Amino acid sequence: MVTGVLEPKLETMMNVSSIELNPVLESMQREKRTVALNSLLAAIAITFLKLIVGISTRSLGILSEAAHSGLDLVAALVTLLSVRVSDKPADAEHQYGHGKVENFSAFIETGLLLLTCVWIVWEAVRRLNGHHSVHIEPTLAAFVVMFLSMVVDWWRSRKLQVIAKRYDSQALEADALHFSTDIVSSGVVVLGLGLVWVGQRWQVAWLAKADAVAALLVSVVIVYVSSRLARRTIDALLDAAPAGYRGRIVNAALKINGVIEVERARIRRAGNRYFADLTVGLARNVTFQRSGQVVGEITRAVQEILPDADVVIHSIPRETGHENIFDRIRAVASRNNFSVHDVSVQDLGGRLHVEQHLELDENLSLKDAHDVVTVLEAEIRGDVPEISTILTHIESEPSTIESGNTVVRDAVLEQKLKPVVQEFPEVVDMHDVEIKRVRGKIYMSCHCTMSDELPLSRVHDVSTELEIRFKQAAPELFKVLIHPEPQTDNRR
Repeated sequence: MVTGVLEPKLETMMNVSSIELNPVLESMQREKRTVALNSLLAAIAITFLKLIVGISTRSLGILSEAAHSGLDLVAALVTLLSVRVSDKPADAEHQYGHGKVENFSAFIETGLLLLTCVWIVWEAVRRLNGHHSVHIEPTLAAFVVMFLSMVVDWWRSRKLQVIAKRYDSQALEADALHFSTDIVSSGVVVLGLGLVWVGQRWQVAWLAKADAVAALLVSVVIVYVSSRLARRTIDALLDAAPAGYRGRIVNAALKINGVIEVERARIRRAGNRYFADLTVGLARNVTFQRSGQVVGEITRAVQEILPDADVVIHSIPRETGHENIFDRIRAVASRNNFSVHDVSVQDLGGRLHVEQHLELDENLSLKDAHDVVTVLEAEIRGDVPEISTILTHIESEPSTIESGNTVVRDAVLEQKLKPVVQEFPEVVDMHDVEIKRVRGKIYMSCHCTMSDELPLSRVHDVSTELEIRFKQAAPELFKVLIHPEPQTDNRR
């Protein structure tokens, strides 16, 4: 049932995302498909011309190039189909998108190149050994076609490389690399064919084998190209991390304030999109909100290295090694989703005694609340064994909004309290006195101005003593809240 609920939401989110990016996606898809289609049309024309002149001249070099171009035609068709599929947005079944299709396309192209190489080597060896004697007739048409092929390969390689770099397309980049090496292999074939022509014209018999030797050199070029493509495509299909990026990402994450360690960093690529998954250690006392801020900073740092990457950060609590006893006590409470306050530690004859205040749901019974405190105290002693005893003051945590009447001014009550304020030289003045009556009880709050340089510990002591004196001077007060302000505060 959970899956059935989540999948439509996931599809809706992905559809909304694709709609928002529609203009950008359309531009990218249009450019990638256009250059792939042009490459396909060029491959059709070149393959047809090479095949004709190869058959007419019986040149193995040209026939090998025709076979090479024929596989280029298949590769160009696969590339065109792959860029059409890979640009589809992620969906419920393909949550990482369809980018792997481009990597698979490049893998197929690698296999086709190797098949071409096997045939060329086999036929060249047969001719060199004299098992398959062929009379080659170099013609002007053969040279024209080969030079035309080199010009077309240069043109489409350049176009493919520009679009491949712009959109980080591995399929188009593979095609561009492929066609750039075709220029070299075509040049070798032209050289071999030229040497055959020279041999026939000047009666140099051994030059008749230049065409087969040229074919072997073409196969060497194909093996070189295939090995480069094979390594890159296999790495992509096996989710190999891009070289050097993991270290850069880990170093960038460790520079962010609050990150203690990077336990794991994984990077994968699908088409032109990167996905990064990091597990980072944060101080166990940081708040959930602060951890979210740190995660956001890490995400931005990763995307500076891998633009547009999909980043997932998993944060885990870690002990910093510089925690004092108060931090360790609060860490245990936080681990149990409690917040303790007014923690005090006394060293009594070498034994540490801890006192703390803990707020629990006001609807709990005393027994249930006491059971919670017992478990918490035992866990604190387990984590901080140097503590001998713990005393916890249980307070009720309000869970309801109380209704009451606000009394803006009570001159009689204020008159009672003013002499009390004068007993404390640290208090410069008292203002914004507010009195509320809730369920028959009187709540009083006020702002007290104190010196900017007064230590916070002394501010707390003065506020506590002042609250006690207020209640002594006006016993009708149920609760007193004092808000201390520095003298430079301009908001009062």
